Amino acid sequence: MDSGSAHFWQTDTNVFMPTDHAEVQSRWAEDHVVGAAITGLAALTLDTAFGLPDFTPARLTVDLFKSPRRVPTTTTVDLVRDGRRVRNSVCTMKQEGVAVARAVLVQYRRSAAPDGHEWTPTEEKLEAPSLNGLTAQNGAVRQLQSGGVGWTSEIADHQNAARKRVVIRSVDIVAGQPNTPFVQAAAAAEATSLVTNLGTAGVGYINGDLTVALTRLPRSDWICVHADTHWASDGISVGTATLVDDSGAFGSGLVTALSNRHAQIDFAEAPPG
Repeated sequence: MDSGSAHFWQTDTNVFMPTDHAEVQSRWAEDHVVGAAITGLAALTLDTAFGLPDFTPARLTVDLFKSPRRVPTTTTVDLVRDGRRVRNSVCTMKQEGVAVARAVLVQYRRSAAPDGHEWTPTEEKLEAPSLNGLTAQNGAVRQLQSGGVGWTSEIADHQNAARKRVVIRSVDIVAGQPNTPFVQAAAAAEATSLVTNLGTAGVGYINGDLTVALTRLPRSDWICVHADTHWASDGISVGTATLVDDSGAFGSGLVTALSNRHAQIDFAEAPPG
């Protein structure tokens, strides 16, 4: 991805300015920044500060305290635990002195698997569509598929009650810093909210968090986010998705969300992007 389509410019050691690209991709409000940008920035910041070659970033949980806006975003990090097999770290993102998000990263040292066999679901073979030549929308090059609808790049084509999946490749989070596999996974997993909360009338839930759980890092430049479950009651939804690359399933995404019906997004009426 070229740096002109990145979500942020880095203006100081720990200060990042959202770009036009990050702002215009958000449909909730004109000056809001998409969740994938904040999730990706958290992953990039923690990976840069605390990533080690022998450890896998096994879980990233991002709590979204308030909608981020297009203003300078400051990141601070803390290594909470530096164990031999487990490392825990935290990243807080602030705008105008107020925390807008907080991310917790758990890293595990890789090792040999235990003896025996465990149950695993049967994997569906994915024939991923090509993303070459497509224009970035919502911060990524993407193709969606649902029910009897084939692969298309427009969300409006998939406003139905069928199971959904999206093959996605994120733009760079920070200009001039190519996404690492971990950052790519974190940014792509934010689409868990889209594939689980998109229904016949669009998206009426807004997620307040994202958890990304990985057994390994992705091996391809695209990631498929495949909806697994969607449960809803009293205006609260829980959605889970499986993350897949060209080597198979490697992790999961989970989001909790609350009803936002008065600002529901009907993609059939909203402009593309």
